[in-house]
Amino acid sequence: MPIKTIIVPMLLVIASAGLPGCASVELEGEYYALAESDVPRELSKVSFPTYRVEPPDILLIESGPITRGEKEPLRRGEELVIQVENGVPLEIDPDVPPLQQDVEMPLQVAFRVINGPYTINPDGKVDFGPVYGKVPVAGMTVDEARLAIEDYLRRSEEQGGIGLVNPRVAVRLSAVQGKQPISGEHLVRPDGTVSLGVYGEIYVAGMTLDDVRYLIEDVLRNEGELDPQVSVDVLSYNSKVYYIIMEGGGFGEEVVRLPWTGNETVLDAIAQVQGLSQVSSKRIWIARPAPAGTNCAQILDVHWRAITAEGITTTNYQLAPGDRVYVAADKMIVIDNAIAKLLNPVERAFGFILLGSGMTQNIRFWSQQGQRGGGGF
Repeated sequence: MPIKTIIVPMLLVIASAGLPGCASVELEGEYYALAESDVPRELSKVSFPTYRVEPPDILLIESGPITRGEKEPLRRGEELVIQVENGVPLEIDPDVPPLQQDVEMPLQVAFRVINGPYTINPDGKVDFGPVYGKVPVAGMTVDEARLAIEDYLRRSEEQGGIGLVNPRVAVRLSAVQGKQPISGEHLVRPDGTVSLGVYGEIYVAGMTLDDVRYLIEDVLRNEGELDPQVSVDVLSYNSKVYYIIMEGGGFGEEVVRLPWTGNETVLDAIAQVQGLSQVSSKRIWIARPAPAGTNCAQILDVHWRAITAEGITTTNYQLAPGDRVYVAADKMIVIDNAIAKLLNPVERAFGFILLGSGMTQNIRFWSQQGQRGGGGF
């Protein structure tokens, strides 16, 4: 047989070994069956169920301008714009022009004009000055306050009023915003509640974001706010986490707790801790939380080399909340550290013995030198 016919096929086989292709020896048997499973992984991720709020998530609540309702009682410190027309006293001759009558009075005309902003005092009254006095309005609606002021101005002095002829009163709020803005960051407390300031607290643990939004709008609506519009989102996902546990080669284990956002894979998780440590092996698996009382663990083996060196996504699983990514230590390092822990006390004991023996020999030597007259202690 010619040598050429033997050498050429051998060269083709050697050359083909360097060509790109499937070089993994793991894609056999169970690995093929694993690739056919429906476990979420890279390139075949799934969307998780609707997110439910839990402590200690941080919610971002945004609301449009909160406006108070017409039937909401007036509060102390609020400002009203009040205007009064037909302010002519009953005892004055209606045939005389009002301006001339005001000039003949001892008080200035300015004290008799009601047209401008008035603040509800701490005593719950609106002060109209030395001529008209004070009128209580706190706790009333805007319409009730208008009727109360109008009635006060119409009543005669004997009836506890001023005695104006057919006064026409207009009252409105100078500012119609609600009690307090609620936009901002809100922490879900350990008891599952969120504080809305003066509007109180609401229980949100276990609710979806839509449920929280509807609940906040109902609270604002019940407080008299008009047409509240609220948006709710999660600013910080603190309640959903996964863990990376790295065995320390016989010297404990390192546990890293990371927030879960729904898109992480095994490779993403290991990248969060800057890769494998110097004592880590390539033996990695996911321990998925199992219900209490279960005798069988839920383990997903990870083929690290296939994920990294070969880009095969079969075991690059999508992580779920509570997953434990466990990285085992190198067995040789574990054995070496175990032997070191076993022999270190023995070596230390022998070291003390040798040190004591050496010191004893030195003492004897110098004692003998001293007895011979050659100096010593």
